[in-house]
Amino acid sequence: MNQQERVGPGTAAPAEGSSCSRLSPWVFLVSALAVKTALMTVGLVVLFHMSCGQCKTLPQNASEWHCIPNGSVSEITHVSQSCDKPAALQGNHTELHCILAVHQGKGRDWKCCSEGWRPFQESCYYFSDDQMPWDESQQNCSGMGSQLVVINTKAEQAFLYKEIQMKYRQNGINLYIGLREKEAGQWRWADQTPYNERAAFWRRGEPSDQPSDELCVVIHYQKDIFRNWNNVPCTIHSYWICETAAETI
Repeated sequence: MNQQERVGPGTAAPAEGSSCSRLSPWVFLVSALAVKTALMTVGLVVLFHMSCGQCKTLPQNASEWHCIPNGSVSEITHVSQSCDKPAALQGNHTELHCILAVHQGKGRDWKCCSEGWRPFQESCYYFSDDQMPWDESQQNCSGMGSQLVVINTKAEQAFLYKEIQMKYRQNGINLYIGLREKEAGQWRWADQTPYNERAAFWRRGEPSDQPSDELCVVIHYQKDIFRNWNNVPCTIHSYWICETAAETI
């Protein structure tokens, strides 16, 4: 080292060194932020692929499905996420709608409904586009592996009301449900479930016994969510609602 390069005791460091010293905290901060951003991005990608990986354990009978992750089968989120379609996927349905159900001690299950069916709790529901008598409505449901809807709870009644409101958007329409009078004053559901008066949602003044041929029950869509059942002749043409058990994956 020559005399010009020597730095004596107490002499300030070269300007370049001083500048680097001042920049070091900023360089560290920017680097840390970049690393954090990268880790968050990787985490999101992993989360997405984990969710899609779960979807791909579903039955290979759909060309596309929507995953609806949710903490409880009794609550349905309207946020859906499409997963990549496996190349070899074939089948009769174009979509499979699923609710991610979390059961304590039992891990996670997918509750799945085919395209055109709406999921709620343990069941799938189909709302018709055409109108027909009660017997034909039940036959159509049977042909799809289901039956006219059996309403067991207030929550289920509220769900059906909301779905009717979204699909049909008009007051005064009738939709057949699976309740029918087999003998005078004896109501029975299509699946032979006993009639429960505490889970019945009749309009005021219903069920009526006049005329005597009003043996079938419709939901008469109106503003009152929990008072809209009406007994009618089974021959009138009405819309209809089918119900079947959701497929557990």
